[in-house]
Amino acid sequence: MSSTCVVSDVSPVSDRAMEAPEGEGRTFMQVISEKYSPENFPYRRGPGMGVVVPSGHQGSPMKDRLNLPSVLVLNGCGITSAGDEGEIAAFCAHVVELDLSHNKLMDWHEISKIVANIPNLDFLNLSSNPLSEAVLEPDYAEAFSRVRRLVLNNTQVSWDVVHTFTREMPELEELFLCLNEYNTVTASATPCTSLRLLHITDNSLHDWSEVRKFGSMFPSLDTLVLANNNLSSILESGDNLCRLFPNLRSINLHNSGLNRWEDIEKLNFLPKLEEVRLQGIPLLQTYTNTERRSLMIAQLASVTCLNGSVVSEGEREDAERFFIRYHLDHPEEELPHRYHSLVTKYGKLAPLAEIDLRPRCHAKVEVHCEDRVEQVSIRLDQTVAELKKQLRTVVQLPTSNMRLYYIDKDMCSAFGPEEMKYSTRALHSYSIRDGDEILVVPKTK
Repeated sequence: MSSTCVVSDVSPVSDRAMEAPEGEGRTFMQVISEKYSPENFPYRRGPGMGVVVPSGHQGSPMKDRLNLPSVLVLNGCGITSAGDEGEIAAFCAHVVELDLSHNKLMDWHEISKIVANIPNLDFLNLSSNPLSEAVLEPDYAEAFSRVRRLVLNNTQVSWDVVHTFTREMPELEELFLCLNEYNTVTASATPCTSLRLLHITDNSLHDWSEVRKFGSMFPSLDTLVLANNNLSSILESGDNLCRLFPNLRSINLHNSGLNRWEDIEKLNFLPKLEEVRLQGIPLLQTYTNTERRSLMIAQLASVTCLNGSVVSEGEREDAERFFIRYHLDHPEEELPHRYHSLVTKYGKLAPLAEIDLRPRCHAKVEVHCEDRVEQVSIRLDQTVAELKKQLRTVVQLPTSNMRLYYIDKDMCSAFGPEEMKYSTRALHSYSIRDGDEILVVPKTK
């Protein structure tokens, strides 16, 4: 499953039908006993989602009657507590992914009872539960020790809770902390060396002094998603960036407040950087789409994927050559450092010749008919039949009595006149230019 989404099952029971009455709470076991009963969830699933019918907890009234998939989606069901832990252990031993988002869980002790009894749980989504005031004791956090992917979006959990999790979850690889109203980051004294992905979009982390703390907190970080934080600048030396984020391969800075090329150039000091997402930033607003991509590729020397699109070797060379030419008229003191390294690679390039490749709309031609010669301006988007109509007043002949020949002034000696036989053919297909000739020959009766 993708690290950025939650897989939904196809239970016929709607989430609206599962919602608890106002003011009432429901247990985890109540909800799954209703949602996954044979009446509501009767079908065996495909490979990888295998429905099992466990033998059941001894003495359980639900024995042998729940069809549980390995991915449980229980979002928006009004859950406030765990329920019978023995039942959870009996029926959820095979569950690997659990979505408990948009419930009413506000006690980490109750959540830990659920998690502790699902021994194979790999992914847990607790988004949009009211957990801002909940205190997480280390004993409760131990129940999460086998979870590798944890989603805490829109929970407003404190940094103390986050640090307790990162200390007690030795296998944690992906952490989602979006929409939590963070404007500062509290550093942890204990690094979490297992974390590879941090998704912390839609907060208020404007200052680089806060973002840099993630380097020491998560030294193995591979992917940092910081979109929609309005980060104003990257105030860090190149050596420090290399030391803080030695393993960072991908960074997303969509809709940040970056407005200087110097900030973009600093990303080159991240030694393993390959992928960058950078759209919606003030710096790029005045450029065309082509200029944005070319200038960004040229600035980021090691990037192989920009804004989700692969950067080919040919595109990189074109972008780097464009970058040199783009800065040809800039004063020496304004030239970016990258310009000089690219000039070393390609040399100083001359400006490209400006060639107008738009198709011509008109041509001035000589119209010859017997002993008369007239200069006529003709439209090249018209057909041969339409040209004949235009020439009626010039040569004083009906269109039915005209035979037209095109004479290329440069190629006439080699090819001679070309008869314009087909009345529907467009004139631009003859490549007519100024000075060419149209010969009108009256048809003989």
